[in-house]
Amino acid sequence: MALEKGMIVETALRLLDEVGLDGLTLRRLAAELGVQAPALYWHYKNKQQLLDAMAAAMASEHEGRPVLTEPALWREWVADNARRDRAMLNSRRDGARLAAGTRPSPEMFALVERAVEALELAGFTAVDAARGLFAVSGYVAGFVLEEQADRTRRGVDESMPDMAEFQARYPRLMAALTEAGDPQGEESFEAGLALLLDGMRLRLSNERAAN
Repeated sequence: MALEKGMIVETALRLLDEVGLDGLTLRRLAAELGVQAPALYWHYKNKQQLLDAMAAAMASEHEGRPVLTEPALWREWVADNARRDRAMLNSRRDGARLAAGTRPSPEMFALVERAVEALELAGFTAVDAARGLFAVSGYVAGFVLEEQADRTRRGVDESMPDMAEFQARYPRLMAALTEAGDPQGEESFEAGLALLLDGMRLRLSNERAAN
């Protein structure tokens, strides 16, 4: 069977789920496809091109973002997109690392262009819209990176610190963690996202007041 780009990317994503980003090599991928590694270079000049294609494919599996039809609901729209991005990155093992190490596709630039335009309709300047979107995107990527790294850490070392000693050394941190819960949990994600959205709302209010 002749190799096709779609087949290569699909197999690479399956291997990513099985062995992780560090275990995904072109030699291993070629063996999985039943070919020699040089055969892959007919389709991808190097591993970076393959990773770029994998990241684009991962994103395409989660297309269908809603359009902002009511500018007043911009906050809910940005939050919904952030949750969708988190789900997308978590749909694959090491998904956050894969996305962070690849170059944006033309489709991604087009997506950001439309998002900036939508936020302009809500009253943001193009600069504030872009900065807000980048800040939220960076937050989501970092949060998922920690989520996925935490799963790996738990698998390596299940030992827990002495909680009485931890309480004595870090009373404020312990109090905060007790109330906030798991730093990689849903509540923590939503709280951090709300802080960013509050900042965007304040920026929008200041812009409106200035005009």
